[in-house]
Amino acid sequence: MSAELLEKKVAPAAANKRKRSGKEQFWLIFRYVSLTFIWFLIVMPIYVLVVNSLKGVKDVYLVNAFDLPKALDFSAWPIAWSGGDYFSAFSLGESMLRTLFFVLQSSIISAVIGSINGYVFAKWKFPGSNIVFTLFLFGMFIPYQAVMIPLVQFVTNLGVNKSIYVLVMAHVIYGIPICTLIFRNYYASIPDELIEAGLVDKASRIRIYRSIILPLSLPAFVVVLIWQFTSAWNDFLFAIFLTGGSPKLSVATTALNFITGSSNQVFYGLNMTASLIVSLPTLIVYIFLGRYFLRGLLSGSLKG
Repeated sequence: MSAELLEKKVAPAAANKRKRSGKEQFWLIFRYVSLTFIWFLIVMPIYVLVVNSLKGVKDVYLVNAFDLPKALDFSAWPIAWSGGDYFSAFSLGESMLRTLFFVLQSSIISAVIGSINGYVFAKWKFPGSNIVFTLFLFGMFIPYQAVMIPLVQFVTNLGVNKSIYVLVMAHVIYGIPICTLIFRNYYASIPDELIEAGLVDKASRIRIYRSIILPLSLPAFVVVLIWQFTSAWNDFLFAIFLTGGSPKLSVATTALNFITGSSNQVFYGLNMTASLIVSLPTLIVYIFLGRYFLRGLLSGSLKG
């Protein structure tokens, strides 16, 4: 009896399975080849960085850039981190710690402000809120270059151009529009019945945000924090203009720029190692938190 039931279940599946046509097979092969090629383009730069960082300081040339190291040589790593005799004016380690200091602050502050703004625009609307929200979004489309000269003059007049907090301020201001958009669209997916239930219980709007909205905001916070972290960490234009190229205020990207152009002789092993060290934080963030980033996107943080 069981054999007959098994045959009845397998027979329809076998009947539904058909042989792909030549056109379908062609597009299937094309998709796999395209994905393999894209994967190759993404992985190859990382491979070059890792391989050449293990060849020492002076044993890397253009002709052997893609070759595996004959022997593992980690001598370029401490030199790239501390500077040594190659670029004593800049310490990549100090610059990365300084970058982490301002990146964490700017990410958290812009995320908190964006969360409050998103809650107001999504669940606490006021006359003209849609117009104000549209004006907020205009900030996303203003390029850095368009405001660089007045921004430099502004921070110079305030006297904050000699502090790392000038970068915190710049990234918080530029991060508010995208953070507001993400949180607003995420909060729009939260049922209004939860807000109405809080109002029936005579909870204030602030209490509703603190007790109802904020505990549900973890996916949106993950998306915003990862976005802001990578954006601020990889920024070069603000860092080079607002700090005036000062070694005492150098961050990861500007220090890397000084290292790669610090002398007439190019040490490819040292440059590759320094580039790999600077890129490690963002790589680690996406390797370990990438799935949470995708979950945040799929949970509604970029819908609407």
